[in-house]
Amino acid sequence: MGRMATDRAAFAAWIEAYERSWRTAGTDHLRALFTEDARYRHSPYDEPIVGLPAIEADWDQERDGPAEVFTMAAEIVAVEGDTGVAKLVVTYGDPVTQEYRDLWLVRFAGDGRCASFEEWPFWPDEPWAASAAQSGR
Repeated sequence: MGRMATDRAAFAAWIEAYERSWRTAGTDHLRALFTEDARYRHSPYDEPIVGLPAIEADWDQERDGPAEVFTMAAEIVAVEGDTGVAKLVVTYGDPVTQEYRDLWLVRFAGDGRCASFEEWPFWPDEPWAASAAQSGR
């Protein structure tokens, strides 16, 4: 299956479907979002989770369930060819108990499903860079 150019409207619709899926019980709906051989990274340094069955298992483990209270605000930063980049703010709880900002790099297959998903999450009060002591310099 070849690569296909995406556009902002298609990327925005995919992000909305991702959020709906996170709020929906089960994982069968992920087949509409990800290709069978998709690669999913929770951070740029993580090994990718490869294949739809592994992504489904990861979702089951990572979320509290469809009743989990959260908000997600996304802003599309760029769309070029088959790749979209979005900036997100995600909050959990009411009142909010956790917040983070995230960048998503999403590459699409020819059928409009995601072939590669990579997150760059940033947490409040965490250093933006390793200190010299942490990095061994």
